[in-house]
Amino acid sequence: MPSRRRSALVEKLVVDQPGRPQHAILDELRRVILDGAVPPGTAIPLADVADLFGVSQIPVRESLKTLIGEGLVSHRSNAGYTVAQLTPQELREMYIVRETLEAASLAAAIANANDEDRAAVLAANDVLAQAIRDDDPVTFHRQSRNFHLALTRPSRMHRLLHMLESAWNVTEPVQSMVHVRPADRAELHADHCLMLDAFVGGDVEQLLTAAEVHAQRLNAVIATLPTDTGLLVSGDISSAQ
Repeated sequence: MPSRRRSALVEKLVVDQPGRPQHAILDELRRVILDGAVPPGTAIPLADVADLFGVSQIPVRESLKTLIGEGLVSHRSNAGYTVAQLTPQELREMYIVRETLEAASLAAAIANANDEDRAAVLAANDVLAQAIRDDDPVTFHRQSRNFHLALTRPSRMHRLLHMLESAWNVTEPVQSMVHVRPADRAELHADHCLMLDAFVGGDVEQLLTAAEVHAQRLNAVIATLPTDTGLLVSGDISSAQ
């Protein structure tokens, strides 16, 4: 009998020593999912993950329950655990959540920003610019998150920032910016540059305007993502624990 093929997610997990505690298992599962190394819908076989970490299935199951709560994992009785999938509508809704939380923090971010904060935004934008020049969609996707979080972090609104990062996490398995046209990424980066200028210049009104334009463009781009590649799915995919 041929050996069973290993899950793509299990192949990506890194275990430095067997018998790791539950929080380490949780962190590693979350890292692989957020890294975009495995697409939505990828199987997460409970027994295989437990064997890899050298633990019983209990801490793995508890870790997966936490990830279900974070929106990163789905569970169905007939399909087991998988990397969570979103419908196009759910993806649009999560982008609206992200935009709303970001907008709520920007005025405070400008007011509280210091030189180190401004340098962090500049550095993130420089990496984005290089990704555009290199036509490197993976780096552009990752650094877009870093850029937006660098803009909002100076607000020091810690609960809001936690919610914002959680909303970003839910959309990460889709890897949206990897799958849009290069021309769209270039236009989105032009928006980033306008947001950067306003942030560094301390112009709240200009930053909010630029962020709103960016959100509208982003929503239009997201609406073009294909639904026939497994990135997004149609219908009701509600998770069951």
